[in-house]
Amino acid sequence: MASLKGRTLFITGASRGIGLAIAKRAARDGANIAIAAKTTEPHPKLPGTIYTAAEEIEKGGGKALACVVDIRDENQIAAAVQQTVEKFGGIDISSTTPAPSA
Repeated sequence: MASLKGRTLFITGASRGIGLAIAKRAARDGANIAIAAKTTEPHPKLPGTIYTAAEEIEKGGGKALACVVDIRDENQIAAAVQQTVEKFGGIDISSTTPAPSA
């Protein structure tokens, strides 16, 4: 498998679950990860926020950008993409992960 070192991933739903697992694996290679999710406050039944995910990614060797995004809002998506491009210089890979049911 090719290394993700220096590559930028834009992952929706990366505050927990499968999205976070993908992000943490990419972080081990030294990837840049934009976490596009709306979870800024802890949920009583589901662990993780975009901020705790960013900490885990950076502890794992990657660089993180926490973007507060409701993917139903096109303007929020555009703003998050712009933030990612400004911070990391572009986006190499994007992934959408489903939200878990509470």
